[in-house]
Amino acid sequence: MAEPLTFVVPDELDGERVDRIVARLAGVSRSRARQWCESGEVTLAGETVEARRRVRAGETVTCPTPEAEPGVVAEPVEFDVVYADEDVVVVDKPAGLVVHPGAGRTRGTLAGGLLHRFGDIEGVGDEGRWGLVHRLDRDTSGLLVVARTPEAFTELRRQLAERRIDRIYLALVRGVFDVPRGTVEAPIEADPYHPGRRRVAPGGKPAVTHYRCLRNFPEAGVSLLEVTLETGRTHQIRVHLAAIDHPVVGDPWYGRGPDPIEVPRLFLHAARLVFHHPRTGERLTFEAPLPPDLAAVLDTLGGD
Repeated sequence: MAEPLTFVVPDELDGERVDRIVARLAGVSRSRARQWCESGEVTLAGETVEARRRVRAGETVTCPTPEAEPGVVAEPVEFDVVYADEDVVVVDKPAGLVVHPGAGRTRGTLAGGLLHRFGDIEGVGDEGRWGLVHRLDRDTSGLLVVARTPEAFTELRRQLAERRIDRIYLALVRGVFDVPRGTVEAPIEADPYHPGRRRVAPGGKPAVTHYRCLRNFPEAGVSLLEVTLETGRTHQIRVHLAAIDHPVVGDPWYGRGPDPIEVPRLFLHAARLVFHHPRTGERLTFEAPLPPDLAAVLDTLGGD
């Protein structure tokens, strides 16, 4: 592994965000610089730092030595298209499919499959992630919206920032609920001790998750939740539910011990997606039923 890159911030970059400084001085894209910050790989005077942190001239910043950024290769990839028109595509992503190229993964991604089926998305949005407005974890299944034009991308990103896109998930979690509804409001940051993971911490980015218990399964010790994201931090649902001692069943990172029942994978599914069409303004609602592997788990359970 190459030695980290260390540099002193020059006068002309005084007061700039650290992700912009890293992007310029390390010669990488802003998205790569943000990824490094989120994973705790960028430090300021030896301390991990968020992408938005403003840095003064003369301060010392350390980041990874850049390698060639993974590009996206158009190739056949299996996924279902729920809806498509000249402006947007809505897909139902299967579990196990990585959304876009990243460290250790350059082929076999949803981004490559989208570029293969919808070549016009090239140049829309971020390089290597053409058209992708938001993302899902590799092991999470369900709905994603993709922009096919720069105008659609800008509008959908605006709706996302203004919390006008509804993203509703189904999650099977450990434990049962006496109170059927709740909200977890807790900031999330990159875990400096476990690369790739996230944790609740006072200095993290604001994050809000709402949940509603659809059904308790007392004998199995699990519950089915409907979860709505108000913000969209990496691993947000998984981190927040684990923080209230109801981790998602099948979660190898945040589960903390054996699950009460056996499941084939992470039981988390993006079941409903609601947004306004970026050109017409029409409110669109899409739903994706539980995939067969997760539906089979519910079929084996009884409850109140």
